[in-house]
Amino acid sequence: MSKSAVRTESAPAPFQGAPYNQAIVANGLVFVSGQGPLDTTGALVGGGIAAETQQTFDNLAAILEAAGSSLDKVVKASVFMVDLGEFAAMNEVYKERMPAPHPARTTVQAAALPGGIRVEIDVIALA
Repeated sequence: MSKSAVRTESAPAPFQGAPYNQAIVANGLVFVSGQGPLDTTGALVGGGIAAETQQTFDNLAAILEAAGSSLDKVVKASVFMVDLGEFAAMNEVYKERMPAPHPARTTVQAAALPGGIRVEIDVIALA
């Protein structure tokens, strides 16, 4: 099995230089590391959970494009939220950005996420 790392300047670099890649391509799949509402400079995007989810999807889309994939090829998504009370607002953006048929998904509440973000999403997509 071969695997290759994906890196694009159109999405933030790994948080605080952590030892992971934006994505790995292996066996016809793209495994995208958890993305949050950081811009390409690593700054947190404000504006509430809807704006944060939009930026998170912008980052996911940029990484998938760099890997030769796209949001419409996502087969599995995992969503981590600090407050499930914000689920409805996140879910509206999710429905808007994630093309049908919607992938399998898990959503969980986390006690905290790195850098004070309120939402983080990772995906697996077809290459």
